[in-house]
Amino acid sequence: MTRSNTPYAHATSGVAAHDEITRLLRRFGCESIGFMDDYEAHEVLLVFKHRGRQMQLRASAKGWAALYLKEHPYSYRIKRTEKEHRAQALAQGQIAVNSILRDWIKGQLMAIETGILSFEAVFMPFMLTNDGRTLVERADQMGLLPGNAA
Repeated sequence: MTRSNTPYAHATSGVAAHDEITRLLRRFGCESIGFMDDYEAHEVLLVFKHRGRQMQLRASAKGWAALYLKEHPYSYRIKRTEKEHRAQALAQGQIAVNSILRDWIKGQLMAIETGILSFEAVFMPFMLTNDGRTLVERADQMGLLPGNAA
């Protein structure tokens, strides 16, 4: 990748971010933590359990890649094909999304620890319901949020 002002363009390790997320969530009292890097869908799935409640966060690398490509569109000066340029943006997005998720988790846990927000206020959208969907997916499916139709 070329020099970039795109946040996380120079992130280098999804593994290091996974390790730090695990450390943060374990310190917070989570009983189980798991990651899945879905390279076909370009997503990272983080699943954890806190006090018997299962959480599931799905983070897409496609949004990061789109931002990068908007700031760095393909041109003839790039020494690879347009397809390779897009693929490289998605690959870096897969790494970047791990670092973004780490920083988001760190900020949310700090908000909980300092009493700014409750655990429920932060993680409720990601709590799994009885049918295995997150609360935000259920609310969207049921049309409970303004602007959404069932």
